[in-house]
Amino acid sequence: MRVAMLLAGGAGLSACVVGPDYHRPEVTLSQRWGSSSEAHLATAPDLSRWWQRLGDPTLDALIDEAVLGNLDVATAKAKIRQARASYKEAGGVLLPAVEATASATRSRSTAGSGAVAGAFSDEQNQFQAGFDASWEADLFGANRRSLEAARYGLDAAQEDLRATLLTLVGDVAQNYLEARGYQARIDLGQRTAAAQRETAALTESKFRNGSASAVDVAKAAGLASSTEAQVQALQSAYAQDVHRLSVLLGREPAALSAKLAFPAPVPDPPGLIPIGVPADVLRARPDVRRAERQLAQSTAKIGVAEAARYPSVSLTGSIATSGAKPGDLAKASSISWSFGPSLTIPIFQGGQLEAAVELAQAQRDQSYLGWRAAVLTALEDVEDASVALNQERSRKERLAESAKAYGEAARLASALYRSGSTGSLEVLDAERSLYSAEDSLVASQVAVATDYVALNKALGGGWDGAVDASLPEVADSNTGPHLSPAP
Repeated sequence: MRVAMLLAGGAGLSACVVGPDYHRPEVTLSQRWGSSSEAHLATAPDLSRWWQRLGDPTLDALIDEAVLGNLDVATAKAKIRQARASYKEAGGVLLPAVEATASATRSRSTAGSGAVAGAFSDEQNQFQAGFDASWEADLFGANRRSLEAARYGLDAAQEDLRATLLTLVGDVAQNYLEARGYQARIDLGQRTAAAQRETAALTESKFRNGSASAVDVAKAAGLASSTEAQVQALQSAYAQDVHRLSVLLGREPAALSAKLAFPAPVPDPPGLIPIGVPADVLRARPDVRRAERQLAQSTAKIGVAEAARYPSVSLTGSIATSGAKPGDLAKASSISWSFGPSLTIPIFQGGQLEAAVELAQAQRDQSYLGWRAAVLTALEDVEDASVALNQERSRKERLAESAKAYGEAARLASALYRSGSTGSLEVLDAERSLYSAEDSLVASQVAVATDYVALNKALGGGWDGAVDASLPEVADSNTGPHLSPAP
């Protein structure tokens, strides 16, 4: 009865904690974005598998494969398993620890001295078994705060996985769109270079007939060579995007070269993209949620450090039985037991305990500032991406008009040059301007698509499917007792 009363009293005292209790920080936000005045954009964004609205099955398949094979995702899943194990470990401290012990000894004593030394001896066996138990009464909540911190750490690890998936989906989409854009620009450059070679051949023919100068021939050949050189630079950039995509999928750099070799058009994103209100972003962005969980974890750690400055009480107990034969244990044997509390009071630690509290508080402040920075960064990302997408769409319209006008100018200049009504300078200038306008138009189409990706990333759109974080990447075998391998 006395033991039960002590345990009940200790359990009641263990409900006490020290240190600050965590409260989710509040932030005052505007009800609208500064970059948009259209009311319909305030509709909550639909971020579920947003990349599928680009209408590209190849991109969809690449993202699915990346989620399964990306190494950063695998690392984030391992961190979740680590945080989960830490949480279990912290929870185990709150429970009593029980150990079983057993021993067997054989002893011999010899009596006598002089001529009869060692004349007789006494040999005996002794067997002993018992249990030891201990439990720390968490009077001021050190263990409870540790468990609280571990739980917040697990939450942060899960948000870190979501943030990694968000980044991965965006990176795969961006590199894929850039690769398709480079293919389109390479095709444009090759067609333009071929047309410029025809103009150079015509100019050389005119030179032989005396109607063009050597300067005209050199300029025409130089323009074609310059375009061909730009094509080579585009081919290098395309290869780098394909290599980056392969690595994002967890494969060797050249793994996707054959799959993406056949060109495909650059996907055109949908026109209307609701962006909701700023508060929606803070709820959706995993990096903001992760920073908030890290703030909660660092707050709980202050309580751990503070509790170390208070007394601690432990309850220990043991029971043991011994006998001359194993069958005598707990029967014809001696039984001993002990039980009692122990009190530890920190009196003088040279300021270490106080410094530990100050350290934890400073780390909490850093976490708080990190959360505030994450909030501002999230809002900035949305504002920037929204402005960039809207402006790039307008720019693409102007570039389309420019390319159409330069195309007509190049057609007329070529016809006049063939008929001898104008010189080569006008033709070369028209061809150069047309290629620049058409190349800029393709680059703008890619920029619109990548800005669409950036906006969805900024809004918090990532992978919303199930991800199994329970399976280890390395499957160990033969982990039980076995012979040590040869060095």
